[in-house]
Amino acid sequence: MTAESLSPPEACQETDPTPQRMRGALGTFASGVTVVTGVGRDGTPVGFACQSFASVSLEPALVLFCADHRGRAWPRIRESGRFAVNILAAEQTDLCGRFGSGKGRKYEGLDWELSRWGTPSLPGVLTRVHADVYDVHTAGDHDVVVGRVLALETVTDREPMLFFRGGFGVESPASGPLAPELWGWGDNWG
Repeated sequence: MTAESLSPPEACQETDPTPQRMRGALGTFASGVTVVTGVGRDGTPVGFACQSFASVSLEPALVLFCADHRGRAWPRIRESGRFAVNILAAEQTDLCGRFGSGKGRKYEGLDWELSRWGTPSLPGVLTRVHADVYDVHTAGDHDVVVGRVLALETVTDREPMLFFRGGFGVESPASGPLAPELWGWGDNWG
C-alpha cells in the first residue's frame, strides 16, 4: 500500500484525556468484573470490585489487577501478600455493588468461606484465582499488581458479568457516555 492509496481516516472527535473522558472512551471496551479479596493482618476480610484483571503468563502462572492507591482494601491485601480473584457471573450485580462501593460492610450477611489459601471465597462466582503478590508497579494513581497463581477453582458454568459504557451487559448500555451513579463510580476501588 502506498500513501496515495490510503483513504483518509473516518471522522471522529478527538479530545484531551481528562478523567471523565477517559472513563467515557475506555468504557467502550467491554470487560469482565471481578472481586479481589484478601484478609488483613488483623484477620479482617477485605475486598473490592475490579475490572482491571488479566492473565500475564502461563509459565510461570501469573495474573494482574490494578488497584487505586486511595482504596482501603488493597493496602491491607498487599500487607498480607495473598489474594483471591473472584470472577463474577452475570447475575451477581449484588456482589459487584457490595464490593464496588465504599459504603457499608462488604461481608455482613454474606455467605462466604475462608479458602485453604487463607483468602475469602465468594459464593456462586464463575472462577476463583488464588495468588500471592509477586510484584507491584506504581502507575499513576494505581498499582499494577502481578500475582503468582497458587490454584484455580472453577465454581460454576454460567454467563460472565460484563461492564460496558457504564452498565452491565452489552445489549443495553447505560444512557449517555457515562452513568456515574452506577457501580460506585466516584468511589475509590481497591
